[in-house]
Amino acid sequence: MAITASQVKALREKTGAGMMDCKKALVESGGDEEKAVMYLREKGLSKAAKKAGRATSEGLVTPYVSEDGKIAVISELLCETDFVAKGDDFKAFADALSEKIAGLDVTSGAAEDLPQEVADVTDLIAKLGENMGVGRFAKVSTDGVLGLYIHTNNKLGVIVELTGGGDETLAKDIAMHVAAMNPSCISSDELPADVLEKEKALYLKQAMDEGKPENIAEKIVMGRLNKYYSEVCLLNQAYIKEDKKAVKDILGGATVASFVRLALGEGQKEEAGED
Repeated sequence: MAITASQVKALREKTGAGMMDCKKALVESGGDEEKAVMYLREKGLSKAAKKAGRATSEGLVTPYVSEDGKIAVISELLCETDFVAKGDDFKAFADALSEKIAGLDVTSGAAEDLPQEVADVTDLIAKLGENMGVGRFAKVSTDGVLGLYIHTNNKLGVIVELTGGGDETLAKDIAMHVAAMNPSCISSDELPADVLEKEKALYLKQAMDEGKPENIAEKIVMGRLNKYYSEVCLLNQAYIKEDKKAVKDILGGATVASFVRLALGEGQKEEAGED
């Protein structure tokens, strides 16, 4: 039978168990809520539920690259303390998670976008005694070149995809740049029109308030817009290894087709509405 979102929500509120655990319990119990409650208790998920409200601000961002270099994954596994994050069991689960994601028909998302058996951390919680969870993930597949960078603390990862040229070294260097400079987009073409209009209006008002003639004000707007591009657009940013050049100047014939940057805990901040 089909299990509705309202059934999952009701069981989650009643038991405190995870969303995917509740859905599985309802499926196994034919939609009977009381049987689903017993299922969760029998599986020991009540113990995990008791830990579910505890903050998971630590963890790892873990990479995986296929043997042919055409698939790269970064995924986020969260826990309560850095001590647990450094443990072998936690690291092994994180490594296996990224490898499993590489074999799935997904691109990016979070735990709810993965099969229940892939994102299930119940046994790991029981073993290590902390609240845990799968956070966000990203998978990039390409016929081009992939560069993957993981910061030394394993809390920040970047994948860069190049097409039309370049090599793994260049792709990794650009991934390192993305990690450091955190661009919003690849080029100004990707900036929403309404965002650009707001920026232009702001710069024009600033110039007019400064008493500049209209023809001069328009030139000032363009100058400030170009500065804005150099702050938020990858291709316009000063390259971290050669700051006299922009990223676009070191590409040769290659094109940056995509990039993804995943920093530990940023997804939780976004959900909470934090900057």
